[in-house]
Amino acid sequence: MRKKRVYRKNYKPDPKFQSIQNGRFINYIMQEGKKDIATKIFYDMLDFIKKQTKEEGIAIFEKALLNITPEVEVGTKRVGGANYQVPKEVRPERKFMLAARWIIAAARAKKGKPIAERLAEEIILASKNEGSAIKKKLDTHRMAEANRAFAHFSW
Repeated sequence: MRKKRVYRKNYKPDPKFQSIQNGRFINYIMQEGKKDIATKIFYDMLDFIKKQTKEEGIAIFEKALLNITPEVEVGTKRVGGANYQVPKEVRPERKFMLAARWIIAAARAKKGKPIAERLAEEIILASKNEGSAIKKKLDTHRMAEANRAFAHFSW
């Protein structure tokens, strides 16, 4: 049976910077369809980053995303009754999604502060190659490296 065709999504940019990347990140922050709240959280986060680092918040945000973006991941392949974790390159569309998801998950795991501050702290740490999201990326790369022997199964 053929797979269903996946259509390309048209993402809307954020209102302030007109960046599609920022618009997508706001969509990932959003819960229960409350986009106004997600947008406010995003811009509060940028202000908090600027206050903490004395640098432009959007530049730190982009650097953090670049640091977190994974290059390889593992996918399951069934061969002869056995399942193998096969390392494969991450598609460009998926790279941003994984990075954003890992940052937001790491921020939501922390407690005690508003979400904008927790996101800002996680992004500041990621821009310095530290923090939970970077650890997740390194674990993913380590898993792919450990299963490199099964790379010949990727077809």
